[in-house]
Amino acid sequence: MKLIEGKKIAEVIYKECAVSFEELKAAGHQPGLAVVLVGDDPASKAYVGSKDRKCRELGMHSVKIEKPADISQEDLLEVIKELNADEKIHGILVQMPLPDHLNEDEVILQIDPAKDVDGLHPTNLGKLAMEDPTGFAPCTPSGCQRMLIESGIETSGKNVVIVGRSLLVGKSLALLMMGKGAGANATVTVAHSRTGDLPSLCREADILVAAIGRPRFIGAEHVKEGAVVIDVGINRIEDPTAKRGSRLVGDVDFEAVSERCDAITPVPGGVGPMTIAMLMANTIRSCRMRAGI
Repeated sequence: MKLIEGKKIAEVIYKECAVSFEELKAAGHQPGLAVVLVGDDPASKAYVGSKDRKCRELGMHSVKIEKPADISQEDLLEVIKELNADEKIHGILVQMPLPDHLNEDEVILQIDPAKDVDGLHPTNLGKLAMEDPTGFAPCTPSGCQRMLIESGIETSGKNVVIVGRSLLVGKSLALLMMGKGAGANATVTVAHSRTGDLPSLCREADILVAAIGRPRFIGAEHVKEGAVVIDVGINRIEDPTAKRGSRLVGDVDFEAVSERCDAITPVPGGVGPMTIAMLMANTIRSCRMRAGI
């Protein structure tokens, strides 16, 4: 069984980013990323902190904007407008989820598609469906695809089953993998919580992607011998033996599934690091497109 370590593959992405950054720097440009955090959710704060640190490590211009949980929709949209107009900013990411009183769709729509490095604006999703390379694909699906490519896992002609139909992962990854090019040309099925006989369907997969948001939901009965398993889930569960009384697990029962598959991603250290790496790559690409380089 091969362990697909996203942390190691992310370093490949960062080396590419460093080369591109130096080219931009030589031409007088500095990529800039703004991350907007609303409220004080611990997980969201940790993610935002990681993104900010990585920006600074790469030499990018980083702006971290923190707003209280009770910010109004109007005030949040005004923050986005200001970032759209800021020429030093090439990427804008609003950390989700937002508090219940805020309209996430309206916030996404306000972001300039050319700065939507999270790939969630309808313009970028349309470009993804049309296979238009000038758009930005969501970072987590892009990271999953890149992991398969860097791991030498063939996708062309393979059966891919994605468990989870969110726009952020499931639907976007399906578009990527049914497209043309590296890490694509696959036959894709998107399953979800209401899919009939889910274990049987999953066992048809050469590549199984778990993105349903339920801890250890995918067991050995979902996986055929020799499959490749990509675990997108990040779930915190109670664990009295752990130092903090809890630990992170994926949507896959790693111990049970790893005995059946040829390759699998761990949690943590799998898809998570790739998401941040693809965010950095998208921001640098946005700067290159703006600079015409």
